[in-house]
Amino acid sequence: MKINPSIFKAYDIRGTYPEEINEEAAYKIGAAFVKLLGKCFPPKIVIGRDCRLSSPSLFEALSRGIRDQGANVVNIGVVSTPMLYFSVIYFGAEGGIEITASHNSGEQNGFKIVREAAKPVSGVSGLEEIKKLAENIGKTKPRGRTYKRDIEDKYLKNISPLINREKIDEFKIVIDAGNGVGSLIISELFKKLPVQFFPLYFDLDGSFPHHLPNPLAKDNLIDIKKEIKKRQADLGIIFDGDADRVVFLTEKGEAVSGDLITALLSSSLLAQSPGAKILYDIRSSRAVKEEIEKNGGVPVVSRIGHSFIKEKMRQEKIIFGGELSGHYYFQSCGYIESPLVAAGKVLEVLSQEKKSLSQAIKPLQRYFSSGEINFNVGKKKEVMKSIAENYKKTA
Repeated sequence: MKINPSIFKAYDIRGTYPEEINEEAAYKIGAAFVKLLGKCFPPKIVIGRDCRLSSPSLFEALSRGIRDQGANVVNIGVVSTPMLYFSVIYFGAEGGIEITASHNSGEQNGFKIVREAAKPVSGVSGLEEIKKLAENIGKTKPRGRTYKRDIEDKYLKNISPLINREKIDEFKIVIDAGNGVGSLIISELFKKLPVQFFPLYFDLDGSFPHHLPNPLAKDNLIDIKKEIKKRQADLGIIFDGDADRVVFLTEKGEAVSGDLITALLSSSLLAQSPGAKILYDIRSSRAVKEEIEKNGGVPVVSRIGHSFIKEKMRQEKIIFGGELSGHYYFQSCGYIESPLVAAGKVLEVLSQEKKSLSQAIKPLQRYFSSGEINFNVGKKKEVMKSIAENYKKTA
């Protein structure tokens, strides 16, 4: 059976289960990843998975493909994507794979793949090669082994010191995990802070019965807005399905765009690291650049996409990066998405300024913002080629 080429995206592998993503595809992708790593033999590959209903069977097939090529699997079970990335760094593994379709609906699944030090494997840095290698994979006798490891405590010990509980006032917070894996360690982390939080949809359920695990869609914010009002909470926090993104809502139930959170955190981070570089993506408000400069930092603009952002942050030793989509990256966390650290830092800033979230972001809302506008285009490749050729002529 040939793998559907459409499942290979710009930053990950994703498709509908079982029509596009299935066990045979998982087996071949796992084997192909080992071949991609090649020089590191026998490689150690960490595998984590979210709570989607198809994730356990995809794990079994993926790990078989990896073991059959002679590599060893470190099974860390059901974890968030940031926990998978951390695990690759912690165990000194040659690679890692999170089985997830991120913010997509429950019938979708896929793979987020990284090399050593949690460096992303994207379309331009290995996914295309994995696609080609997977076409010629045959089954062999298993030669590798699987090791079960628990990473939760180690991950908590890693991120907890990055949040200064002494600088955080008392808050009432509604946290919506959306039945995704974000709930796994939130309780353990937040119970150490002087806050009262009200959990919403903390039960793991890969069918996502209450709302889709996409915090950027307005329809998925209806319940948390109601809960904020009901609890008279100071703010709300909502995660996506694999908990590598976080969106903040004010005490009024208004969602705050990710670029303004980046701007909000710049003052605190630059007070600790004067003159440091802070990254923001090209969709961001002009206010982000202005705030970074006002606080003595060096603003660095980047194209969209976690693989490009992480590479740029490593190259230029950037201490913090934020995307409009709610991804936040910290140098102190190994340049990986760290939404829980971002949440802690937001609480620190609000405590220091003695302001509500709506008051804190109001000065940053000084420019009109259309938000991200998405639309479908037929014959996408042909259209993009035409645009490139047209603007090449006018450059």
